[in-house]
Amino acid sequence: MVNDNEADLDATFTALADPTRRAILRRLERGPATVGELAEPFEISAPAVSKHLRMLERARLLGRTREGRAHRIELTAGPLAEAMRWLERHRSFWEPRLDALGRHVEGQETRKEPR
Repeated sequence: MVNDNEADLDATFTALADPTRRAILRRLERGPATVGELAEPFEISAPAVSKHLRMLERARLLGRTREGRAHRIELTAGPLAEAMRWLERHRSFWEPRLDALGRHVEGQETRKEPR
């Protein structure tokens, strides 16, 4: 059974897996923007941009407010902070193994005979 926290992490990592969505989040780091401002740099349709924004909203990575007909989008950092905590908990497992792999590969390189 998947708990809510795992489902939230799944949504966050799924949203972050796409380069267009990551670019949208990078833009929002500078401050809120309208949907049109977010869509401007991409050569994709408005419905495609809206689909990316909905995915980011489902992952709770952005918030939307309405100002008349305009929608203002802003970054919400909570899910990113939770993903970072998850990564940090797993870092202690992977870091020593990756360091050992690096030492092994470097050892193999020094043992190779010149051609």
